[in-house]
Amino acid sequence: MSAPEPTTFRLRSPLERVSPRARWMWMCEDLVRGVVIMVILVLVTGPWNWFDLPTWVLVAIGVFLLAYAVAVPQWRYLVHRWEVTETAVYTQTGWWARERRIAPMSRVQTVDHREGAISRLFGLATVRITTASSAGALTIEGLDQHRAIAMVEELTRMADSVPGDAT
Repeated sequence: MSAPEPTTFRLRSPLERVSPRARWMWMCEDLVRGVVIMVILVLVTGPWNWFDLPTWVLVAIGVFLLAYAVAVPQWRYLVHRWEVTETAVYTQTGWWARERRIAPMSRVQTVDHREGAISRLFGLATVRITTASSAGALTIEGLDQHRAIAMVEELTRMADSVPGDAT
């Protein structure tokens, strides 16, 4: 009896998109970060006068942070994709540099479900798939909460049915 042929995986763009609400979630997260940065800059240039920055520099930084918070989530939404097949999990992430990854079901070790404060406001969640890989976990952000929970259950069941110890 001969050994079975190894399964081959083709690196391709996954089919599923994250929730459209992810754009708003990412925008809010970026706005919160931008506000924190601006408050710190105003405090260190104003009352404490650690830096002597002209007002136009503060305005330019504020405009840049606002433009970033508006534009980048739209771009991320166009790029972020995922797909689950019987044999693997596919992800594509990034906004400036794109990363496509495949995790064969035989390598899946844990599947986690996370909901941050802002993501809960939008009814979204993150699924994190830990694998037996030095590249780290695969993360799918911006999934509808119900879809994320169903995916965790589905991936756990599928990974459990694949023979081997994920190492």
